[in-house]
Amino acid sequence: MTDAIRYEKGPDNIVVLTLDMPGQSANTMNAVYREAMAKTLDRLEAEKDAIAGVILTSAKKTFFAGGDLNELVKVTRADAGDFYRMVLGIKGQLRRLETLGKPVVAAINGAALGGGWEICLACHHRIALGESHVQLGLPEVTLGLLPGGGGVVRMVRLLGIEKALPYLAEGLKVRPDQALKAGLIHDIAQDRDELLAKARAFIAANPGAVQPWDMKGYKIPGGTPSTPAVAQMLAIAPSVLRDKTRGCFPAPEKILCAAVEGAQVDFDTAQLIEARYFTELTTGQVAKNMIGTFWFQLNEINAGGSRPKGPARHETKKVGVLGAGMMGAGIAYVSAAAGIEVVLKDVSIEAAEKGKAYSAGLLDKQVARGHMTHDARDAFLARIKPTVDDADFEGCDLIIEAVFENRELKGKVTAAAEAAALPDAVIASNTSTLPITGLATAVARPEKFIGLHFFSPVDKMPLVEIIRGEKTSNETLARGFDYVLQIRKTPIVVNDSRGFFTSRVFGTFTNEGIAMLGEGVSAAMIENEARKAGMPVGPLAISDEVSMSLMTHIRNQTAADLQAEGRAMPQHPAFSVIDLMVTEYRRPGKAAGAGFYDYPAGGRKHLWPGLKAHFEKADRQIPQEDVRDRILFIQAIETVRCVEEGVLLSTADANIGSVFGIGFAAWTGGALQFINQYGLDDFVARARYLAEQYGERFEPPALLLEKAARGESF
Repeated sequence: MTDAIRYEKGPDNIVVLTLDMPGQSANTMNAVYREAMAKTLDRLEAEKDAIAGVILTSAKKTFFAGGDLNELVKVTRADAGDFYRMVLGIKGQLRRLETLGKPVVAAINGAALGGGWEICLACHHRIALGESHVQLGLPEVTLGLLPGGGGVVRMVRLLGIEKALPYLAEGLKVRPDQALKAGLIHDIAQDRDELLAKARAFIAANPGAVQPWDMKGYKIPGGTPSTPAVAQMLAIAPSVLRDKTRGCFPAPEKILCAAVEGAQVDFDTAQLIEARYFTELTTGQVAKNMIGTFWFQLNEINAGGSRPKGPARHETKKVGVLGAGMMGAGIAYVSAAAGIEVVLKDVSIEAAEKGKAYSAGLLDKQVARGHMTHDARDAFLARIKPTVDDADFEGCDLIIEAVFENRELKGKVTAAAEAAALPDAVIASNTSTLPITGLATAVARPEKFIGLHFFSPVDKMPLVEIIRGEKTSNETLARGFDYVLQIRKTPIVVNDSRGFFTSRVFGTFTNEGIAMLGEGVSAAMIENEARKAGMPVGPLAISDEVSMSLMTHIRNQTAADLQAEGRAMPQHPAFSVIDLMVTEYRRPGKAAGAGFYDYPAGGRKHLWPGLKAHFEKADRQIPQEDVRDRILFIQAIETVRCVEEGVLLSTADANIGSVFGIGFAAWTGGALQFINQYGLDDFVARARYLAEQYGERFEPPALLLEKAARGESF
């Protein structure tokens, strides 16, 4: 028997099947699995009369990881027929398992996600190890796919359409205790011995176990789509979904189709429906974009792809945070969450205490939800020390400055903190725009200086942009990278430049939206088309959040810096609109209660009616497609410029940074993948059209033209 599935029959006639793919750290539904499962089922069926039951478990740390993405990402439309038949083969195997006529138990000893959870669903009884690393669910939607191994069919039949949809269309993952409450599993075990003992006990007590959906008189919980309550929910579900996906993500829509259509037919027909939608998504471009970036490139980054290879791994023990405002408080929280001691300094003890209170507020919510004990909360908060005294930075091996975007202020506070910290401490700035090489002149050891650019709110945003200054050493860069992984964030590495990568590209997004408004384009169309393009919010709304007064401050600082270098500030058509909003209309943004939007107390924000009177012109409307393309193309073009100038060092950093840092349309797989999937020649042609119509900022950069001429992609 192949090693991929070990077959062991005990004296109690129970067969334990241990999933153990050779040469892999995790079990996946690849060709080796399919062949092993076929042989295993043949043997089970042949020896059925001498078998009391079957237990499925795993030899790996995880139970089963799911589909083989190396296989899935290569499937083209030309392969659709073969792929469809292969998927039906996998489903057929699981159907044979659950209709064997003997009780089958999943002894879930680790995470069972995607295909792993689908295997569990094909078992009559599910017992999970009650440990925090055990996660259960179907996250396929996050990679542009749907559960294709019977996950849609069985979840709908287990929970009903409405209760199954969050797991299917949102990729909701749960821990064992939540899974037990939701009815996904039947029992929890404290250790592996108990897991197997409970599995054996179930088999002994239930020799005739069958799946609920195979019992006579079975009905889908909550009813079929024709049941009045379900029909009412389904009447609005597509529009709610469309509001979330904006038509950019086909997977949630196909999941809804497979769930609803499958609930109106018998089990086997529902399996065919699911397989067809799965094949359609797998052969489509959006899934390829998302798998390439959010699986392969993200794993490449988290495995240290951009980290210097030489320096040994470093664990940060004590971090000093300068500035207890929104950013500093967030940095303190994520550091303390990783078990790091934090010193949080501000100009007054009240301000520093307020920064610590931010963590207390987040933790109190966790305690209220039952996700944390009071003792754990208190221990967490004890790791954060508010102060006004630089002497408290003694023993810090990392200092992070998070004060206002002012070069003199940043220089003053970092120099004082450096003097008090450990001699080899890394000194970092959370600046979003000011060049790191310039800020490093304020410290005694510029080789120890680095940029760590966090995004707001820090506790939720997954990215940290690490900026290497001219003098930053490899060891400092490696330590910065290790710290970002330690606080469970995703690090991208860029070289120093004004605005680095994310702020530069983000600036093109907001400026393009504001420039269109200045041309007379309808504000509502700009905002709506940005969301239809896949951006989470429109450029006018996000400009209000950032505040146009801050944009003006950064622009003035940049102009002064460039003037000192003997260079002129490049002008942009958005600047005049921003100046009007800030100085003439006194509407600098959300914090001031008025920007491009009005913010009525207790009501929903809405576009300021004055935009129609002051900016919009009926004869200056442009095609909707042009609005969408201006927003995506300008960001993609700026990303290419960052590659061309050596600011960006890898395609993975560009794609992950653009989506996780600035919300670039996730369906594209990131700013460079947007160009790849569009086709470089077609992208160049479209960029030239946009340049003719709307300005030379859309001219394709030389690097893009070279790659297109050579038939290469990014």
